[in-house]
Amino acid sequence: MESLLNYFETIPSLHRSIILVGGLTFFWLLEGGLPLFKFKYNKWKHAVPNIFFTLTTIIINFALAFLLLKSADYVMANDFGILNWLPELPIWLYIVIGILLMDFIGAYLPHFIEHKVKPLWMIHLVHHTDHKVDTTTANRHHPLESVIRYTFTLLGVFIIGAPIGIVMLYQSMSLVATQFSHANIKLPKKVDHALSYFLVSPDMHKVHHHYVLPYTDSNYGNIFSIWDRMLGTYMELDREKLIYGVDVFPNEKENGNVWSLLKQPFQKYQKPTIIPNKELD
Repeated sequence: MESLLNYFETIPSLHRSIILVGGLTFFWLLEGGLPLFKFKYNKWKHAVPNIFFTLTTIIINFALAFLLLKSADYVMANDFGILNWLPELPIWLYIVIGILLMDFIGAYLPHFIEHKVKPLWMIHLVHHTDHKVDTTTANRHHPLESVIRYTFTLLGVFIIGAPIGIVMLYQSMSLVATQFSHANIKLPKKVDHALSYFLVSPDMHKVHHHYVLPYTDSNYGNIFSIWDRMLGTYMELDREKLIYGVDVFPNEKENGNVWSLLKQPFQKYQKPTIIPNKELD
């Protein structure tokens, strides 16, 4: 475990790129064999805006990477943060606690807040207006959201006292996990449900992409499902009933256009439709 941490402390950019491209390629190919929805669409054309936003996310993360490194060095040098305040732990437990806390503060928390604060929801909306959710949707985030998520990751480093090895390991795990949970794949229902007790499974996360509330405001988890289950934001919906998109921004053509998506956060807020409790499954 220590060698794993040492590797991620100095992981080359090439290796991080291989994780990104390799995961995307693997799930892209898997979608052809285990599709949840047999979408009648051009996968390459659909991927264009999603790949564009993946690239903007990469650029922003690389441009700000020095802040992560400086922050991680600071907390370690000054024994600051939760991990540094705990008694000495076995290395495996140290890593597990660090990953779990990074997942909560760096992913679940900002995701939850983005759904509750109107201006932030309008920024996050770009991720939800994909009408054909697949593995390329994983990093479909407006550049402003990439900055917001990065800010929470920095906050997580300070609160947790995470070394750069745990940060890089978490980000690599997060990348593959989101590609998996967004992939248009249909696992056996019992397998998917069993996974969802600890990890965010495809069926679990796709409920979050259903087009109306309260389903849209559920299942915020990134890698681990335990936060949703512990904090009461977990919901289930039969995958055959899923409809992707957002009801108040239904124009699929505009939602597939890069320029329209870049302007989307600056449109007037519209209140989403809420399904009455009596109509919930």
